[in-house]
Amino acid sequence: MRRVTSILAVLGLLSFAAKSQEVKPAASPPAAPKIIGTADAAKHYDEDVVVTGKVARVSIRPSLVFLDLDHAYPNAPFTAVIFAKSTNQFGDLPKLKQQDVEIKGKIKKYNGKPEIVLESTNQLTVLTRKSAAGEADKK
Repeated sequence: MRRVTSILAVLGLLSFAAKSQEVKPAASPPAAPKIIGTADAAKHYDEDVVVTGKVARVSIRPSLVFLDLDHAYPNAPFTAVIFAKSTNQFGDLPKLKQQDVEIKGKIKKYNGKPEIVLESTNQLTVLTRKSAAGEADKK
């Protein structure tokens, strides 16, 4: 009888161990943010997106920096804003003028226009232009 009880106990432990080691499906990775142009930014308030465009104007003020994309203020369809506490992270901001960029973050409405506040350098990517041969153009 002891032998039967011992065998049942071992089988119970093996069953418990097998259940505890079952492979659970991994959670699906978060969806990549939608990539949009500046003209579509106003349709995506409160959404995390990537906005692409060309820096038309860099406006440096004492407390913040504006990066107007595709057109200068007041006609800019989209603006990236960097407050003074973060500007040192971004290097030589005037060099961004006429550069193609991607701006990542949540679009907010400010004075009726779409903007993203940049707090980290990983929100701003300068895009490299490719020539027809596939090599980067020299700037």
